[in-house]
Amino acid sequence: MTATTQSQWLEAALLGILQGLTEFLPVSSSAHLRIAGALLPSGTDPGAAFTAITQIGTEAAVVLYFRRDIWRIAMAWLGALVKRRTVLSPDARLGWLIIIGTLPIAILGLLLKHQIEGELRNLYITAAMLIGFGLLLGVADRIGARRRTLDQLGWRHGLTLGFAQALALIPGVSRSGGTITAALLLGYTRDAAARYSFLLAIPAVLASGLFELADSWGKPNPIGAGPTLLATILAFAIGYAVIVGFLKLLRTQSFLPFVLYRVAAGSAVLLMLANGVIGAR
Repeated sequence: MTATTQSQWLEAALLGILQGLTEFLPVSSSAHLRIAGALLPSGTDPGAAFTAITQIGTEAAVVLYFRRDIWRIAMAWLGALVKRRTVLSPDARLGWLIIIGTLPIAILGLLLKHQIEGELRNLYITAAMLIGFGLLLGVADRIGARRRTLDQLGWRHGLTLGFAQALALIPGVSRSGGTITAALLLGYTRDAAARYSFLLAIPAVLASGLFELADSWGKPNPIGAGPTLLATILAFAIGYAVIVGFLKLLRTQSFLPFVLYRVAAGSAVLLMLANGVIGAR
């Protein structure tokens, strides 16, 4: 194994751990991977494809953790579809809302694919999104009524949360952060907001990861196929632990630590850019 290959494996492992740590927290995993890529010795942006593929690992952790909820929702949705029920149970309605809520990110992801892989990865944009959406999360957590549960989620709110998730196509916004912020502003509890953000992400992230995996097959990869697989496995293991801890934390804590972290991280990136420590692209 050459020194260069060893470096690729080490960097991929670090990026996989970082992906697992940040995917479910409202701090933007794509922003962290983009920033880390600029700070690592190789200075290589891991790219949108690497991010999407490693997210397969973290979403596998979601599927494992929420397997009973997913099964219950899927069975209720299929039952209502087969029997053509017009009055839906909360689980059947939730199944439809996840499908409908996935459409914005799927459509915009395809339409803006070039921009997502190009100019939107500018670190000035990433830093601004970290700070701006961090402050918005703080406001939402402060003024949100926090009374509604997932059983009360309706079609209008479901589509609104779908568009909120789509904002995560911009590194720095955060998939969970965008969905949770919107849910808090709509009056949902912290636990309901977090759980729905996890469930809503499953089809979009898995589809994106599998698409990028197929699209990048046989093409040059700055990270390498083997190291990317390692990163995905590590993201799965770390991500599962983070889900458990994050949901426990929300029962007693606010989102203030994440707001402060986002503002600090975004400010640090702006300082590094201003002093030429890292490049914007």
